[in-house]
Amino acid sequence: MTKLAPALPIEVDSETGVWTTDALPMLYVPRHFFINNHVAVEEVLGAEKYAEILYHAGYKSAWHWCEKEAELHDISGEAVFEHYMTRLSQRGWGLFITEQIDLDTGTAQVRLEHSAFVYQLGKTGNKEEYMFTGWFAGAMDQILAARGSSLRTVAEQTQSAAEPGCDVGIFAVQPLTDAAR
Repeated sequence: MTKLAPALPIEVDSETGVWTTDALPMLYVPRHFFINNHVAVEEVLGAEKYAEILYHAGYKSAWHWCEKEAELHDISGEAVFEHYMTRLSQRGWGLFITEQIDLDTGTAQVRLEHSAFVYQLGKTGNKEEYMFTGWFAGAMDQILAARGSSLRTVAEQTQSAAEPGCDVGIFAVQPLTDAAR
């Protein structure tokens, strides 16, 4: 295994101790701490309810992040989505690979390798990375809105490396139907 220094810019305010990356405040916590908290909340609320809450929160956060990053780096369209996948990968969530993206149709497919959830929880038989789904739809919708499109999307996890016979996670982004709006 080759070890690298972080590839994303990290600044720490000497007076406050606040970490920032690309001008956004960040938190640095051990993986087990985050996932243990995630599992504890899931156990109380149930996976379905917790997934719904995380979807909306993640959607809003991804929209905000993509908006700020597009402005900061003067990028747009697919470049914003790819930058988002790169930054997620650089933060230790796993390796996110855009397998397909089409802004005209509002579709994308993302493959997740080396999932932090699977590394921590193992082969549970469940789709453990559901918290990412809102992130992909929020990112896609911010990019679409910035292009002037009224198209909106929904994302779902179709496969997880935590499931038997699967080595990677797969996420699909599709346009919302009129009934779902």
